[in-house]
Amino acid sequence: MPRYCFINRVRPDRLDEYAEAHAAVWPEMLEALRDSGWRNYQLYLAPDGLLVGHFEADDYEAAQAAMARTAVNTRWQAGMERFFVDPGNPDEGFELLPEIFSLEDQLDGAGLPASPAAAHAPGPSGSATR
Repeated sequence: MPRYCFINRVRPDRLDEYAEAHAAVWPEMLEALRDSGWRNYQLYLAPDGLLVGHFEADDYEAAQAAMARTAVNTRWQAGMERFFVDPGNPDEGFELLPEIFSLEDQLDGAGLPASPAAAHAPGPSGSATR
């Protein structure tokens, strides 16, 4: 599944309000994200206002377009705009970052177990697999 990471900038004087707004996102917004194909979505906020987001979706453009078609997203983005350094719809201000490393993908590509327990589990002869 493709993974996407983005950054944006929250106004330093609005960090607490921004975090508070995300402590209890509207159920309708959560459903819209889910139904639009967003999965495993997280946001991280640095003390200087750097916002880092990560999510998985089959197709970034399709997930963004599906959200843009929802009324709840229009209302949410209108309320979020005041928190961001750059004016405009925050969803349209994402700067996508390319993924350059994934531990799980490289472990899999090297034929290595993804967990320490699997790496040290006894093999068919009774000895550890490593």
